[in-house]
Amino acid sequence: MLSMRKKGDKEEVQNMIEIGRLCVKTAGRDANLKCVVVEIVDKNYVIIDGQTRRKKCNITHLEPLKDTIKIKKGVSHSEIMKEFSKLGIELKEKKSKKPKQRPVKKRKSRKEASPKK
Repeated sequence: MLSMRKKGDKEEVQNMIEIGRLCVKTAGRDANLKCVVVEIVDKNYVIIDGQTRRKKCNITHLEPLKDTIKIKKGVSHSEIMKEFSKLGIELKEKKSKKPKQRPVKKRKSRKEASPKK
């Protein structure tokens, strides 16, 4: 899925990037996963969400697709999940882990402690 880009391709990608644009992440641990542009930070960075983690991303690490979703700037993850399900794109449910309760150590009483000499 990685593509070889030329120097002039950066301007083309900048022109295609807009809020709601579907993209494929091409770099990092989220590579080859679909995402949508949620917010434009500046000319080089955007906030993405979708199959990837919601995070700031360099636009050179994105491959824009022809599809767009009608969303507002900074929309929540649940709204993006609904839009992706309408398109037939499967998202993994992100569940936060509940902290486990640590076992409590029993202290020895003075009677149980070893006798002193």
